[in-house]
Amino acid sequence: MKTGSVNSSSSIIDMFEQGKVLKVCAPMVRYSKLAFRSLVRKYNCDICFTPMIVATDFLRSVKARDSEFTTNERDRPLIVQFAAHDAQTLADAACVVAPFSDGVDLNCGCPQRWAMSAGYGACLINKPELVKDMVRHVRNQVENPNYTASIKIRIHNDLRRTVDLCQKAESAGVSWITVHGRTTEERHQPVHYDAIKTIKDSVSVPVIANGDIKSLRDVESAHQLTGVDGVMAARGLLANPAMFAGYEDTPLQCIWDWVDISIEQGTPFTCFHHHLIYMLERVSSQPERKKRKMTLQWTAVALFLYIEIVVILILCLPFISAR
Repeated sequence: MKTGSVNSSSSIIDMFEQGKVLKVCAPMVRYSKLAFRSLVRKYNCDICFTPMIVATDFLRSVKARDSEFTTNERDRPLIVQFAAHDAQTLADAACVVAPFSDGVDLNCGCPQRWAMSAGYGACLINKPELVKDMVRHVRNQVENPNYTASIKIRIHNDLRRTVDLCQKAESAGVSWITVHGRTTEERHQPVHYDAIKTIKDSVSVPVIANGDIKSLRDVESAHQLTGVDGVMAARGLLANPAMFAGYEDTPLQCIWDWVDISIEQGTPFTCFHHHLIYMLERVSSQPERKKRKMTLQWTAVALFLYIEIVVILILCLPFISAR
């Protein structure tokens, strides 16, 4: 677990109280790691989440801690998201990362079959008393009073159950709630912004909206429709890490920033490559008759990047062989 320092005298809650709509990078397995968080922070992202980490594995294995949680002194504000199904495990994991982050988030929204069968993720929205207990344990056991404990949820078909869940979490001291505006069964259906608005109107803690945020216009639209305090993006940021800064497509400078950050932090090539493909996807998928010149330019950029990486690897080979 590689870490940096933290200023315990401030809280993310102070950011909510400033009145602006916070822009948040979602927890994405394999993707929202330190290098990508460092990139989006350069382009107006206010808060970043780690990928979802299984709390039991994190506590049990040093190897898991070193591979799953990497940060540095510039990686702030930072929320560590855990998957857990008992209160003490979540609290123990929170105590481990508390000196190196600004809050923990309980995943109550992952709809994947493996997570729900293990008692993690979206199945927790049907266990409001357990969620309440888990939030309370974190708030009572982490010594830093400014450390936040939040939850990220999906909605029920019967929205009254979602409101009840959120109000119970609020009574336990939850710092804020992120709402993905789809049910557990829904994948690509339209987001229920009316449901997010109902939840926002039902609690006094900050609420963050999540789902189908692909541009800065979507951020503004979600805020107007729901009155939320923040907006979280996932795939929109993968395709365009500069989205929160108002760019319609990934600017060339963002590509160079990704190369510099990846080299500086020693990002594995597979991770570097996956992010690069996402960044170029929107440009390369446009009809050639409309964007032929731009597509050729981006193809040249991608080719140059691959050549540069190969050259770097070749130059490093003597040192690797020597070791």
